[in-house]
Amino acid sequence: MNAMYHLVEIPGQKKTAGTRFTAMVFVFLVLLSGCRPSKPEVDGAGLRHQVLDTERAFAHSMAVRDYEAFASFISDEAMFFSNGHWLHGKSQISSSWKQFFQGPDAPFSWEPEHVAVLDSGTLALSTGPVLDPKGNQIGTFTSIWRQEAPGRWRIIFDRGNPYCGNPDKANN
Repeated sequence: MNAMYHLVEIPGQKKTAGTRFTAMVFVFLVLLSGCRPSKPEVDGAGLRHQVLDTERAFAHSMAVRDYEAFASFISDEAMFFSNGHWLHGKSQISSSWKQFFQGPDAPFSWEPEHVAVLDSGTLALSTGPVLDPKGNQIGTFTSIWRQEAPGRWRIIFDRGNPYCGNPDKANN
């Protein structure tokens, strides 16, 4: 507050080098306060491609039977809806899904069809078909991903649903 009093010229007050210096520092700090770094622009298309690539790598871990790689995509606080109940946390999810990594062939596969990323670039949603080993659609999935570090997406919510057919295609 003392520096502010030196900026007001008071008749009869003697100006000293210290007063001028204090005033210059105050003005400099005021000017700097308006120069805050702007928030970097979010590259929505780039982030969308990151999530597509991440979802594909997640699915690939199932196809190549790499359980550790699969688990690496799951956030510690993730929740998966499975068999009518929620699985909580990476440990519970990984343990429950380990059964799908038994045997030489994957029991199902999935591929993202749609990805949307929030303008903030922190969360994304991916969805698409779940296929049986013969390529027939048996379900759909919806996953929510969180960017936990630049370029590092981890799944935080996942839900699969049985496939009920596509009503739009039935009307064609």
